[in-house]
Amino acid sequence: AHAQLVGSDITPETTQEVLHDLLRANDRRVTIEEIQKRVAAHFNIRVSDMHSARRARSVARPRQVAMYLAQQLTARSLPEIGRKFGGRDHTTVMHAVKKAEELSEHDSSFAEDVELLRRMLEG
Repeated sequence: AHAQLVGSDITPETTQEVLHDLLRANDRRVTIEEIQKRVAAHFNIRVSDMHSARRARSVARPRQVAMYLAQQLTARSLPEIGRKFGGRDHTTVMHAVKKAEELSEHDSSFAEDVELLRRMLEG
């Protein structure tokens, strides 16, 4: 496909170049655990709060941000993300993503926090 796209023949050199680019792109994979640690530190909560059943806003908002970032920055499914957050259902993750998107639209400070965390995680 690459050869057709750029109009060149497939050679060992072009194959190596394409594979090198793909491997480098996959080199920096963000994990859910990494997201949880970074978000917890940013909002001054414990990582264990990410897994807890606590519903206080001071814990729920950071958890929603972490779920949103996990959905955006990892290839994990919603059920997988939910399991990493204390066995939550995939619909809880969907709600967290929607909530984070809505808050980002209406609260510039919240949006800045999310963007800062995203940049830090993407390195």
